[in-house]
Amino acid sequence: KSGLDPGGAWHAWGMACLKAGNLSSAREKFNRCLKPPMDLNQLNHGSRLVQDVVQYLESTVKPILIADDDYFATLRELEATLRTRSLSLEMMCEGKIQHNSYYQECLFYLHSYSTNLAIISFYMRHDCMREALLHLLNKESPSEVFIEGIFIPSYESGKLHMLENLLETIDAGLESWGVYLIAACKYLQRKNYYHILYELQQFMKDHVRAAMTCIRFFTHGAKSYTELGGKQTWLLKIKDHLKVYLQEVSRSSGRKKMAFTFRKKMSATDVSRHINTVDLQMEVTKFLHRCESSGTSQMTGSSLPTLFGNNNMKMDVACKVMLEGKNIEEGFGIAFRVLQDFQLEATEVYSKVAKQLVKQQKYSEIRQLLKCVNESGVAAKNDGDNIILNCLNEFKNIPAEDLDNLIQDMDSDENKIQAYVMCNKLRSAYLVSVRQEKTRAVQLVQHVQQLAENSGDDVVKAICAQWL
Repeated sequence: KSGLDPGGAWHAWGMACLKAGNLSSAREKFNRCLKPPMDLNQLNHGSRLVQDVVQYLESTVKPILIADDDYFATLRELEATLRTRSLSLEMMCEGKIQHNSYYQECLFYLHSYSTNLAIISFYMRHDCMREALLHLLNKESPSEVFIEGIFIPSYESGKLHMLENLLETIDAGLESWGVYLIAACKYLQRKNYYHILYELQQFMKDHVRAAMTCIRFFTHGAKSYTELGGKQTWLLKIKDHLKVYLQEVSRSSGRKKMAFTFRKKMSATDVSRHINTVDLQMEVTKFLHRCESSGTSQMTGSSLPTLFGNNNMKMDVACKVMLEGKNIEEGFGIAFRVLQDFQLEATEVYSKVAKQLVKQQKYSEIRQLLKCVNESGVAAKNDGDNIILNCLNEFKNIPAEDLDNLIQDMDSDENKIQAYVMCNKLRSAYLVSVRQEKTRAVQLVQHVQQLAENSGDDVVKAICAQWL
């Protein structure tokens, strides 16, 4: 008559029936005020009203009662109460709880008026993980429901192994669980739970991703190659994972249909390439670890370069290896293999190293670098000259004698002239110019004369004029 919403009254009446133990009347009353959710896969536990009903039923101490009008109901109630203190305890009796009318009542309300997450969470609360998983599969619920309802509660309560065993029992190949397992991995990665992630990847037999996680364990947080030296077991694990993957690929290549659809795939060539990278990283690690221990290490950078980074980082590794040995020659072999294996820009790396050597005032080492480059057998004609020319930007810091020695080491006279000009040694530039073929010599001497005039060097200007 007053036009008020009767929902509250029906709910209160339903709760009163529940408390009186009249389950069938309670269902009838609740039917008038409870509504099923629009989307069963929404990430919540349904309406507050349904949660209240389930909460009450779960907290009620009730025995196994199938028929309300059973003559021996009171005796059974007494017997069961002595046997079982609460619903959740009875749950543990290997599924006997499923015959409990209050348990069935909870499920009735959850299935009729609540979400898949609420149903799954109910099963998980009462150690019915298998039922939770089967419900998830049957309803084809999205992966968020699996993460929220099953996965997080499992690892938080230390039951990850139990979950893994059940997943395998329900589907030995894990194919049905692929989407859920990949989502779980992404979730763990976002949370930075890499140890749980690695354990899960091993269970999934997802060897390529497991290898990638091992790379992170090897590189993450290391400040020196001494630290990396202590983490070399991760490099061995990376190799193990990749080798197992290669075996599995070769075994399954004979079959028509390739299984393992959710596991990361990689071509055999790529896997072999990665194994080579790991081997080379082991060599680099041992070498730099030794250098740091013996105190020959000079470089201190903000980040520690490894061969698992991009090309710039790999070039940094090559530089580091050459500069941190007792001399250039000691690390050149490993650095050269890094440059070759990853097809890096060798001249750029050599020039970087030469500039560092200028800063460290190790001018004889620059000459040793040039010797190594020339003897490597793959250097282009002008590589050595270009390395020296790149160094000469720092010429103001190089003592005159060392500077002359470096320029004398250059192969091409043209490059020598260019180098002398860069260093304002116009007299030396003139002396090399006049040794060239007549027509070219005239052009070069005219160029030197012009530079002498611009810089006010009257002596060289006069010599050039006289020769011309």
